Amino acid sequence: MITTGWDGPIGLITLDRHERRNALDLEHCEALRDAVPALVEQGARALVITGAGSTFCAGADLDGVYGDEFRDGLYDALQTVLTVPVPVIAAVNGPAVGAGAQLALAADLRIAAPDAYFAVPTARNGLAVDPWTVRRLSLLAGGGAARSLLLAADRLGAEVAHQRGVVDRLGDHDAAVAWAREIGELAPLSLRYSKMALNSLDSGGFDPGEQGDELEAAYADCWASEDAAEASRARTERRTPRFQGK
Repeated sequence: MITTGWDGPIGLITLDRHERRNALDLEHCEALRDAVPALVEQGARALVITGAGSTFCAGADLDGVYGDEFRDGLYDALQTVLTVPVPVIAAVNGPAVGAGAQLALAADLRIAAPDAYFAVPTARNGLAVDPWTVRRLSLLAGGGAARSLLLAADRLGAEVAHQRGVVDRLGDHDAAVAWAREIGELAPLSLRYSKMALNSLDSGGFDPGEQGDELEAAYADCWASEDAAEASRARTERRTPRFQGK
């Protein structure tokens, strides 16, 4: 199942299928797709996604992966994580394999436990990941690491992933939540705009929206926002600004 919860203003999502090492089937892809915007609509300032137990996500549940319905469900979930207008942190607590690696890549930021690793073993099962995943992986890890993962079915351990830029920080779930709380205190409109602009650089196989007009509007919203005025007042009053996303 997919469980959700809260830590202050931070929405928490956990993949919880112990018997399948948190592997994703169509039902869980759809539940993940629905959980992400639901938390944002309830006021989440940032999200943390992790796996229960010692595995982040063992990939696609191979009992049901061979079909268009599952593939569409997976990419709907990934696109939702990619485009939701708040930062998403993947707390990679263990192996992130196949679809699990894709889910971690779809997040905006990644924090990994020391024994976590990333793998995309599509060449071992005759499958493939979409061009967006290849591009995102190559942009984050570099061409060499991407080729190693995709062409040799190698694993990328947490330390090396951190050195290559796939992982932003090393740490556990508590560290991920603490980081999310720091991010949640930042200006929501600025974060929304920055996420949109960054995603526009590597949207590849996904279409996050009418990028030109939407980006211009989001950019203008930041400069005209009450939050920008609040930051100015806070500087004058020598206090921490209290951003409302307006």
